[in-house]
Amino acid sequence: MIRSIGISRRSLLRSGAAAAAVSITSPYIARAEEYPSRNIDVIIPTREGGGADRNFRAFTNVWKKYLNTNFEPGFYPGASGRVGYEVFMGKAAPDAYSLIFGNMGPEVLNWVVKAPEFSLDDYFYFGRVDSDPSCVFVGAESPFQSIDDIVAEGQKRKLNVGTSRMAHPASIGILALGEKTGAEFNLIPLSGGKNTIAGAVTGEVDFSVLTSGSVIAKRDSVRTVLVFGDNLVGDRLNNAPTINDHFGMDLPPMLSARAFAIHRKAADDFPDRYEKLVATFAQAFQDPELVTEYEKSGGTPEYLSFGNADDCAVYVKAILELGAKYQSLLSGA
Repeated sequence: MIRSIGISRRSLLRSGAAAAAVSITSPYIARAEEYPSRNIDVIIPTREGGGADRNFRAFTNVWKKYLNTNFEPGFYPGASGRVGYEVFMGKAAPDAYSLIFGNMGPEVLNWVVKAPEFSLDDYFYFGRVDSDPSCVFVGAESPFQSIDDIVAEGQKRKLNVGTSRMAHPASIGILALGEKTGAEFNLIPLSGGKNTIAGAVTGEVDFSVLTSGSVIAKRDSVRTVLVFGDNLVGDRLNNAPTINDHFGMDLPPMLSARAFAIHRKAADDFPDRYEKLVATFAQAFQDPELVTEYEKSGGTPEYLSFGNADDCAVYVKAILELGAKYQSLLSGA
């Protein structure tokens, strides 16, 4: 299972240089210098203003310097992200001028719950931007002070739990906790991270689960009580315990990872274009401005995690296996 990797300015330069191992001045790239001749369209299968949008804008603000073009986002939040992929696979031209920026964790889990109408082999992720562990959180005014309070109450009555979409690593995490402790949780998809946070803050639900980067961005309006993976940021997640340490479990980290994907046909038909995307993506990770952009956007630089096509393929395989293992929990939620 892919682990979240903390990153600093110094380690970003060091790891980015090792990961890139390629320069924009290489002969291969020189032959493709006419690309791109126009802006690149990027489909984002979630709402504008959400975590994916924030990460997209922070990263492309740096990437565009090396690719020498702008990125034009289009937002398609319907059906837990499925609409965005249907538009990308059905309407976007496979010419390397159309990409999709997706959250691999929940969006790959979508295909476990219900197979897509297109082949999963017809697109692939080539550039991972981050690895973001999921967490359990409550509104700042919630009577629940700890995860133990939540479990104890869940053993008395079924608690309503906000989640951005049913097929999500965070959903698996809380259902696995219920299976372990006997607490009862009723998942309620609230269509996106902003609504999921609002549900906990307003008391619409008893508590919520979500990727922790979005929770960190809300600062004092929420309080984190459990992390489904390593807590790399300490007090920014209220020094919340991890599920494995606190409950003696052996659950894989429930990570989301945002990444850029391309049509396989585009990569096959236009290899020079694809290689330029890959090379400049890696260069953006070497740029110290990337950390600055993430900090400005309210993102979490510790979650920046370079991944190439092979890394993304390993992650997707792990998520598919995780989804198959916990499919019954999602189906019975």
